[in-house]
Amino acid sequence: MTETVLIVEDETKIAELVADYLRASAMESHAIEHGDQVMTWLEQHATDISLVLLDLMLPGCDGLTLCREIRARYPRLPIIMLTARVEEIDRLLGLELGADDYICKPFSPREVVARVKAVLRRIAPIEGGDASDNAALVGLTLDREGWRALVDNCDLGLTAVEFQLLWVMAQAPGRIFSREQLMDRMYRDHRIVSERTVDSHIKKLRRKIADAWPERNIIHSVYGVGYKYEPQQ
Repeated sequence: MTETVLIVEDETKIAELVADYLRASAMESHAIEHGDQVMTWLEQHATDISLVLLDLMLPGCDGLTLCREIRARYPRLPIIMLTARVEEIDRLLGLELGADDYICKPFSPREVVARVKAVLRRIAPIEGGDASDNAALVGLTLDREGWRALVDNCDLGLTAVEFQLLWVMAQAPGRIFSREQLMDRMYRDHRIVSERTVDSHIKKLRRKIADAWPERNIIHSVYGVGYKYEPQQ
């Protein structure tokens, strides 16, 4: 199946250049220039899209607002944000809203393609065993094929990175993972990211678990070390 990328970018030349490089890598694309058009278009085409490249500064609805809306409606659709604003607060805010990655302008179109491929690899079935198997962990079910985490058959709506984090920790209950170890498993291309990025994803993951399962605390912080998965019996 050919991967299709939605490019949300108001600079036509940038969108066309990225589309050309995606095409050269055997990927298709569709471009939208105005933020107000995105959600309406996705209502008709979301199932055909593999990933969204989302500019931060857009006419109409801005990128951060769109990121929030896309994540709420399509929780497993990966989002890479394109931005010329490099302040850390923007990075963390984007991650809080559900972005899977950032690319800062100016960028190389080859870098964009590499990042797209890296994110798509992360959402492919996790290696090891039959991808159709489910892992039931004291009331929590991790479905590797559907990339879903369920509590009492209720889908938590995790993003790809959140699922990856939970999966890694759940395979070794009680083991403490440092932030560096978790980053290595979150980002297989070994990019340099802030440790606060892990904290941001963990915070979102805990919130989603708590909303569905308020009586259970299964992800624990170990001060000065990292995090561990420890289900309550």
